[in-house]
Order: sequence, then structure tokens, then C-alpha cells
Amino acid sequence: MRMLEMTLAALDLLVLIYFFVIGKSTSSRKTTNMLIGAGLLTFPVLQLLLEGYRWQLIPLYFVTLILLASILLRLFRPVPIFKKRRILRYISGLALSGLVILSAVLAAALPVMDLPKPDGADAVGTVTFDWTDGNREETLTADPGDKRELIVQIWYPAEKSSGEPQFLFPQDPQIFHNYISAFAEGLHLPAFALDYWKYARSHSFQDAPVLPSPKPYPLVIISHGLGTSRMLHASQAENLASHGYIVAAIDHTYSTAATAFSDGRITGFTTELSAEDIYDKARVIGEIWTQDVEFVLNQLDSLNAGRIESDFTGKIDMNNTGIMGHSFGGATAYNAAYTIGKIKAGINMDGTLIDLDRDQLNKPFMFLQSDDSANMAEALDDPAVPEEIRGRISKELKIARHVIERGGQSIHIKGTAHFNFTDLQFYSPLIKYLGMTGSIDGYRGAYLVNRYVLDFFDKYLKGGAGELINRPHADDPEIDFQKL
Repeated sequence: MRMLEMTLAALDLLVLIYFFVIGKSTSSRKTTNMLIGAGLLTFPVLQLLLEGYRWQLIPLYFVTLILLASILLRLFRPVPIFKKRRILRYISGLALSGLVILSAVLAAALPVMDLPKPDGADAVGTVTFDWTDGNREETLTADPGDKRELIVQIWYPAEKSSGEPQFLFPQDPQIFHNYISAFAEGLHLPAFALDYWKYARSHSFQDAPVLPSPKPYPLVIISHGLGTSRMLHASQAENLASHGYIVAAIDHTYSTAATAFSDGRITGFTTELSAEDIYDKARVIGEIWTQDVEFVLNQLDSLNAGRIESDFTGKIDMNNTGIMGHSFGGATAYNAAYTIGKIKAGINMDGTLIDLDRDQLNKPFMFLQSDDSANMAEALDDPAVPEEIRGRISKELKIARHVIERGGQSIHIKGTAHFNFTDLQFYSPLIKYLGMTGSIDGYRGAYLVNRYVLDFFDKYLKGGAGELINRPHADDPEIDFQKL
């Protein structure tokens, strides 16, 4: 809960104790009642003005109004109209206390997100581009004249700013409503359930000037998972940017939960995958995403060369480019590293590979594995697993072994599940009970992911020593270097 929310809930509980426990003679304590009334009026107004309304607090607002009305009655009608029985007074007090507790539980279970702060020395700026690839037909829509259009958000080292960090989600009321409606539809929720997302802030500053540097900054591309969003990798992007990287995260249109374009249009998830042809369709979608990466790299090259007007001219080190992705985006990172010569190194965060029949990758690469992925080899000896699946697992393990032999890594972070490699773990503690995140504390898990991602890119894009990824460390007992 936010500070004023907690204050209001505590005030209501104290007033309930005053009314229903201290009891009888309170109606004669005019000064005390006036002070309580002032508090019950002031704190809700401050909370609404400074923090903003959210639906989780409706029971709390209701209790506050009831208590305020009761105080006014005490002040202006000091003699009760009728005398309540003690049992009714206690039932009323318990019911109202229950509503306060209900609000507190809802607010804690569905909190305003608090992303981890970047731990680098640099402030972080961000800017978003809406780019259309005029040379590529959009194959995920029925419109034959449609071209592939992408939203790309860039984070970068920035000059210090005295303003407020930008909000995480669009702030235009209509765009925001349409945006969360698309997200909510995928989650089978009413749109109002996600309305409180509008209060979530990042740790980056919109359009802040790029921090001057004697040499350009290395570049990292981020590719999200199927049906999620670039928004789920904001904290990873911010952390890298705070350590001297330019980071570009792509929304792969029609494969996100929602994408908001610069003209207010919203697209949702319309990518069709079925169990019957999942591998064939996955290859097609994977190729589209890999082409997205290549197009974005060309656009970033144009930014750097000054062909597109921006503050990035001469500030992107296109010769030191890496890529990372989660889930399907992790598979895309592997494909892009394999097919795009500009990419020097890549990271796959808990993603199953798509194309398993290529020659081996001969670039630095790292796999970050959840508990389930780390135990994948066990399926090879399980007769209940279909032969086709066991064959794919065998090929995937062979690829991972080759990566390790070439100096790369396959690292299992103990206690993690699939979405511990995204910011989804900060959206609600309930995520853990749905099995989407593991037993590890979310902030600890994010710290470890950021720590090893940074060390990997520092080694291969900045010429660092790679102190973390070269060997186990006692400070990180959750890290397991896999031999496969």
C-alpha cells in the first residue's frame, strides 16, 4: 500500500476502536470528535489528490464516509436518537473493520507496481519510436496493403533530471483505457480491474538529453515473450542503461498483449498458434520477429548516422551489439544472433528454441534457466513424454552443450519459474500462487538476472573480465552453472 493509503486505513481502525471499544461517553468529547472529524476529512482528500483513487480502496472510502457521518452526528446531535444494543455496536464495528481489512488486502494483493531501481551510476532517459517497415508486408493482418509497423522504446544513459520519472503506461485517458482493455481481455478480466496501472512509474525520464560520452554506448536489443509486452522488461532495460548501454525493446505487433501506437491505435494479441501445427507456425512467427530485430537494427543505424533526426547521432556503438529475450523472445534472440552478423552476443531467458536443425552458433551466448527448464533433461528418460518432444529436447540440449563448449554459459537460477525473468513478478504477489513465478523473492531474482546479464554484456560488448559468468560465487548460492 502507498503511504497515504496506509495512513487512512490506520486512522479508520483507530477511530473504530475509539467508537466501538472505548465506547459510552465519547459523544461528550467535542474537541476529540472535532479532531477525528478533521482527520477523516483531510486524509481522504489528500490521498485522492496526491496518490489518486483506485478501486481496491472503495471499501476503505465507504468506511471513512460512515465514520465521518457518525462524527458529524455526534457533534451536531450530541444526544443519541436511539440507543444501540451493545451486541449491535460490536457487530457494526467488526463489519466496518472487516471492510478496512478487505481494502488493505486488495491494495496489497494488487499494488501499484514498484520496479527495482537501476543500480548503475547513470541517470536513465527514454524515448519511444513508431517505425514502419515499408519493404515488408504485414502478414498477421488480412489487409493486403498493410506494412509491418513496430513500437520501439529506447532507454539510454541520460543527463541528470530534476523532474519526475515517467509513468510506465500511456497517460492519455482514452489510449490508456483502450490499452488496459486489451490487456484485460487476454487475462479475462474487466478493464477497470487494471485501472490502477496508471499510477505505476518507471525510473527513467522522458526525452532527457543523452549523457555525453567520449565514445559511443554499446547497444542491446530486448525481445519480449509471446503475448506479453516490452513493458515487462522495463527494469532490465533501465538497469543496463544506468550502466552505460543503449537498450531498445521491441513490441512485436499482434504478438503482444497490447501495443499503443503514436496515433492512439491499440493492437492486441491476434497471433494464431495451435497444438496441431505449433512448431511450423512458431518458425513463421520466429522469422517475423527476427526480421523485426533486423529492421530495428537498421533504424538504429540510421539514428546513429543522423539519417533519422534524433539525439543519438554518433552515440550508438553499432559494432558492439547484443540481444536478449524472454521465452519466445529468447528463442528470437538465439535466431537473431545466428542470422544477423551485426549481433555479437546474445542471451536467452528461459525460452525454448524454435529452429533446431541449423548449424551450431559460433558467437558468445548465454542461457538463463528456470527450475523447470533446468530439469528438461529428465524428460529424455520419461516414456510418458512423446518421442517428438524428447527428440526436440535432445537437439536443444546439444545446442546448449555447444554454446558452453564455445565459452558460453547455461545458468540455472534456483527457485525461479518462467516469469521471474520479467517484471510481471512485481505486478502482484498473487503471481507466485498461480505458479508463474517461483519460490525466490522477486527482487532477489531480478537482482541476480540483472547482475549476470550485465556481466555477460560487459565481457562481450565492453571487453570486461566476466568475473561473475566465469565461475560460481559464494554470494550467489542460487546460481548453478550447468554442465549438461
